Amino acid sequence: MKLLVVGGGGREHAIIKQLKKNETVEKIYALPGNGGIAQDAECVAIGAKDIDKIVEFAVENNIDFAVVAPDDPLVLGAVDALEAKGIPCFGPTAKAAAIEGSKVFSKNLMKKYGIPTAEYEVFNSPEDAKKYVEASDTFPMVIKADGLALGKGVIIAESKDDALKAVEEIMQDKVFGKSGDQIVIEEFLTGPEVSVLSFTDGNVVVPMISSMDHKRALDNNMGLNTGGMGTIAPNPFYTEEIADRCMKEIFLPTVDAMNKEGRTFKGCLYFGLMITPKGPKVIEYNCRFGDPETQVVLPLLKTDLLTIMQAVNKGTLNDVKVEFSNEYACCVVMASGGYPVKYNTGYPIDFGKAESLENITIFHAGTKLDDGKIVTSGGRVLGVTAVADTAGNARDKAYEATKYINFRDCHYRSDIGKVK
Repeated sequence: MKLLVVGGGGREHAIIKQLKKNETVEKIYALPGNGGIAQDAECVAIGAKDIDKIVEFAVENNIDFAVVAPDDPLVLGAVDALEAKGIPCFGPTAKAAAIEGSKVFSKNLMKKYGIPTAEYEVFNSPEDAKKYVEASDTFPMVIKADGLALGKGVIIAESKDDALKAVEEIMQDKVFGKSGDQIVIEEFLTGPEVSVLSFTDGNVVVPMISSMDHKRALDNNMGLNTGGMGTIAPNPFYTEEIADRCMKEIFLPTVDAMNKEGRTFKGCLYFGLMITPKGPKVIEYNCRFGDPETQVVLPLLKTDLLTIMQAVNKGTLNDVKVEFSNEYACCVVMASGGYPVKYNTGYPIDFGKAESLENITIFHAGTKLDDGKIVTSGGRVLGVTAVADTAGNARDKAYEATKYINFRDCHYRSDIGKVK
């Protein structure tokens, strides 16, 4: 089989490494891929949002199956365009991807179908939003841009001044562009956060191993929000009892709600959850694999990934037994100094003996090939993942590997997987 994977980050590297294990796979193309992915697939310089060129390439190269991994092309209708040409895909249609593409849509969906989430209000004008903030006396409050914003469109406002500034930045200064035309202001929930990626064919939901993302740039959850500085799996706060509640109160009702709305979801549906004192609630949905959650979840997958993805596409997921190992995984993200604000790139990466260590996988996120050498090309550069028999051992192994990797201005947190 000839496969095409759209995207070029750590998530896509993790997906490609799993797909490669299937013996029927003859060739994998990554559009656009990155420096590390080039070791596992053929990278083609076509951007993930260039739908027309992606479709043209897929047709010309007789692609048998495509995986659209990032949010932007999914929301823009990449799956619709590929399937219109007869190329089966893993990923939701544009109508279904709205569950991530619009915070307003997803919040209204949850309200309509009684899916537990934070209380909220929607605003179309900065004036109305500011009036609401001025009249509020409960802080912190959460302010979200409606559309996609590279995982950064959420601001936790600690005070009235912070909230007013956030409204201005999103709705007037347009720091997230058109994504800030509407905003959602919602109550601040407390409790442990849990990420649950799930396979769904629109009928059944098969949750993957739970994980915990570490969003803040600095140790002890300090610093700015990032796309994720590291992950562990499974999540220690996600008990069997909570998993059962989530399946009954959140997972199945969400898929059922999407069906009722005429937006059947097939692909990876990501549930961002908060285990509040009143039970699990949805913080957000994503219409795809999370990054860097995928880098700890897929290394624990025992069942062939391509088989699962094809079953999702065909609507036969019930016929596949999806199994995960009972081990633990920890991923430490090595980032460029200054991320997530200003940082420099183009620095050579020295991997030392890290790549030869047992049970270590290095996923490339922001790298490129420059004269045959791998150099930095983004904010989040590498995801160093270890798999072990205990959570502590996975953590120790991941950090052991990071010691051998060097690039200029390298920065990473030292407390990934430290759970209080």
